[in-house]
Parts: sequence; C-alpha cells; structure tokens
Amino acid sequence: QVQLVESGGGLVQPGGSLRLSCAASGSIFSINVMGWYRQAPGKERELVATITSGYFTNYANSVKGRFTISGLNAKNTMYLQMNNLQPEDTAIYYCKTTTHNGMDSWGKGTLVTVSS
Repeated sequence: QVQLVESGGGLVQPGGSLRLSCAASGSIFSINVMGWYRQAPGKERELVATITSGYFTNYANSVKGRFTISGLNAKNTMYLQMNNLQPEDTAIYYCKTTTHNGMDSWGKGTLVTVSS
C-alpha cells in the first residue's frame, strides 16, 4: 500500500505560480502510474496530469503548456509545477498513485486558490 501527503497549496494571484508536492511512502516500488487530480467547488474530480514509471506524461488540455508533472525523486516526492495560474484553476488538488496490480491510493488534497 502507498501513503500520500500533498503540500504546497495556497493563495496566489492570477498569473502566478505554485509548486505542489506529494510525498509518497509505503510500497513505492509497486507504483506504475502517478498523477494529479483536482476538484473545484460544485464540480467533479478531474484529471490534471499523469506520469508513468516510464516517464510518459499526459496532461489535461486546460493545463497543457502551463503545468509540469514530475515523477518520484530520490526523496520519494512528486511535484506539479503550475505556472500562469488562472481563477479557473482554483480547486483542491489530489495526488494519486496506481500500482502495477491496479490498486489506487489517494492523498487528502491541498487547496489552491487563484484570486486577486
């Protein structure tokens, strides 16, 4: 089983940047896919970006060119670099991992608010 803890959220002005972190522990070796998802008020949770163990990345159209996902580093932490943030990026951001046998793990989320 994988345990995940997100951090790095906060209040930022439109056009600003944030870097979200997701610290992973537990069965790190079993992770196949890592990703970031978000849920805005009144909306369903949606995919933001994913990265596979082979470093293949996928992004939602709404964040392409602005967000960058990175896989686990030596400190077992993955990141989501978010640039040129806009009010519509306001949401709770969750990290998720999926193991090679299909088991999902979710963090508890970190709130990102984009407002002037």
